[in-house]
Amino acid sequence: MNGSDLELRDLRYFVAVAEELNFKRAAERLCITQPPLSRAIQTLERRLGVALLIRTTRRVELTDAGRVLLRESRHVLDAAEAAVRRTTRAAQTAGELVVAVKPGGHAGLLKDIVAAYEAVPGAVPVRMALGGWGEQSAMLRAGHADVALVRDLFDTRGLDHEVVVAEPRLAVLRRDHPLAGADVLTRRQLLHMPVPYWPGASPRLARYRAALDLLPGAEEAPRGPRAADLVQLLEIVAMGECVAFLSASTAGQYPHADLVYVPVGDISPSVVSVAWPQEARSRAVAEFVAAALRVAAQETGRGEARGDTSRGDARGDKRGGDTHGDTSRGDSRGDTPGKQRQ
Repeated sequence: MNGSDLELRDLRYFVAVAEELNFKRAAERLCITQPPLSRAIQTLERRLGVALLIRTTRRVELTDAGRVLLRESRHVLDAAEAAVRRTTRAAQTAGELVVAVKPGGHAGLLKDIVAAYEAVPGAVPVRMALGGWGEQSAMLRAGHADVALVRDLFDTRGLDHEVVVAEPRLAVLRRDHPLAGADVLTRRQLLHMPVPYWPGASPRLARYRAALDLLPGAEEAPRGPRAADLVQLLEIVAMGECVAFLSASTAGQYPHADLVYVPVGDISPSVVSVAWPQEARSRAVAEFVAAALRVAAQETGRGEARGDTSRGDARGDKRGGDTHGDTSRGDSRGDTPGKQRQ
């Protein structure tokens, strides 16, 4: 059958059954009775020509085809809801650019980027949509924001992005730690120390936050206390319970009497990118992306003129500096909206 013959209702019904793995609970969730739901799933399987579920008297399981359809159906339903939301928001907030950002998650460039964008003739007013770690990409996909500044490893599904800046990460240590006085550390010097535990982080993200992503042969770091936000992270390090790794700009924003920030020469940088939905054709989005890249280029030029590539002294009473040596803007994942629409 042609995929265009499917309706969103078909996918909603299937997702409910696939997530509940129980027809009765799925019917209750959908506010319908069970018989029409069962018939709808049977019709869907017949139209697709594949078995989506394995049914027994005791349980319901997904087939391999069912798992694929569940994953793809979620994307389709999310995209449909986002389209409705964007359409509604366009009518309610015409002439507005919504920028998703995490406080402190923009390497100190947000103010300059907004100023550069607002200086463009015809720029529309900017409204900030604040969120926590990792929420910005979800806000873009859901239609709650037009463009976002995102840091580190983010979910790129349905998004395009350009790297704005890559800045070094520093080890966060208690001030009386034996290695706190070092000028530069290696990650292996800290392998024995626990790192904060981030609930819900993928294995890849957990290794990045533990600064182990460039040490593929290294074992997982000992698990430290749970950290839900930056304040908690700094406090558990100050209590001597673990070591953490933060970008130079974040470290500079959060001086702490009981902590020092020490450069680590062999770990990956912290990357800030500007991201937008792949289907975006808004001139405002294109101009904001272009402004972000202009500011990034200017910042890189100033750093080179100073003879260093750091974003400032983040070590308090110690000497700062970029020990990673990587401040390139990286490669592009595709054309910016400005390149798509002249």
